[in-house]
Amino acid sequence: MASGARKLVRSSFMASVRALLALTFLLSGGAATAAAAMVRNGGSPSIYGGGGGEGAAVIGRGGRSLLQAAAAAAATTQSAVFSLDSYGAHGDGERDDTAALARAWSAACASAAPAVVLVPESRSYLLRQVTLSGPCESTIKLMVKGTLVASPDMSNWNESNRRYWIVVRGVDGLAVGGGGTIDGNGEGWWENSCKINRALPCKGAPTALSFHTCDNLSVNGLKMVNSQQIHMSVEDCTGVELAHLFLLLISAGDDCVSIEDGTHGLHVTRLVCGPGHGISIGSLGDDNSRAEVSDIFIDTVHLYGTTNGARIKTWQGGSGYAKDIVFQNMVMNSVKNPIIIDQNYCDSAKKCETQEGSAVEISNVVFKNIAGTTISKSAITLNCSKNYPCYDISLQDINLEMVDDNGATGSTCQNAKWRKSGTVVPQPCTSTN
Repeated sequence: MASGARKLVRSSFMASVRALLALTFLLSGGAATAAAAMVRNGGSPSIYGGGGGEGAAVIGRGGRSLLQAAAAAAATTQSAVFSLDSYGAHGDGERDDTAALARAWSAACASAAPAVVLVPESRSYLLRQVTLSGPCESTIKLMVKGTLVASPDMSNWNESNRRYWIVVRGVDGLAVGGGGTIDGNGEGWWENSCKINRALPCKGAPTALSFHTCDNLSVNGLKMVNSQQIHMSVEDCTGVELAHLFLLLISAGDDCVSIEDGTHGLHVTRLVCGPGHGISIGSLGDDNSRAEVSDIFIDTVHLYGTTNGARIKTWQGGSGYAKDIVFQNMVMNSVKNPIIIDQNYCDSAKKCETQEGSAVEISNVVFKNIAGTTISKSAITLNCSKNYPCYDISLQDINLEMVDDNGATGSTCQNAKWRKSGTVVPQPCTSTN
């Protein structure tokens, strides 16, 4: 996998209880706001989905399966296995096993031989917030064959640590897998979300699994369910490979994949998600900040009942760029806004004031081979900045129709410089704002 400047990569997926999705750097679950993916300040990750059936996807970049590699390592006498059960874990899902995991990790990290931290199969280990730190003496694998389940007691998290549950920090060459489950036990968090109870103040909930400054990271073969807010985040890491990550969610409330500031060289392929807010670059430039995103490739995607399909969203007053972006081979099913660029994005309780100054510049964007159905008359929306118009926007081989043939689709443009090739339905820019 290519590497580069450090970044945070968040990938989020939202789906109904009917959908089983794969991929995640960052993902929200439950009825609370769900923000699935985000990439910021890191290397050049590659994400691709695969596998059979609706709602199944795979993320990664080929090569030998982590499960195969782990099996080979476990069978080799050179690898030392550190089972939670050997360090005092109960494994009943009721008594606290946080200390047992910490002890097993500490011993494995100090091992001169390659080490495997084992979460045994068919057992459940209750955890409070825990940080597993490096650097380690040798290579280390975290093999989750059973279940790691979060404590249901929200008082185990205070204001200083409420955004994290399991954190791995400063471990290079880490491999995580095993086919087991990470269960965020998030029902209590969702019920106390300001999105559900608007009388409550808005506070963040934990990310289930976070990786910070872990270079050459491989995560493969995990099931993640019921996350408190976000499934997984990868921050300040390079050489990241994610594959066969299955996410089972209760409901969706935000982007399926959110690609944020500092993302360069991201590939996402073979992805299925919905409902949710679709695949978004941004939001970028909030609070007049500078954002830089480039070389984004989104390919072979199925979206079901999402608010948006392929979207780029930036705030007024920001600066920087979002460029060299491809959305291609996408199928939309009852998507409200299949293709949308919005340089006037506003996600605020108060109306955002019009700003005449700077904006995040959007250029060299390709929407290619996108087809399906929409519930909106405006299937293509290019809402660009007056001072920094979008340019080099290419629309190729687009066919978007109303659900149930309920009339013709249209498009809306403002300050956009575009071109088309092949058959494009609807005709671009049939109206202006």
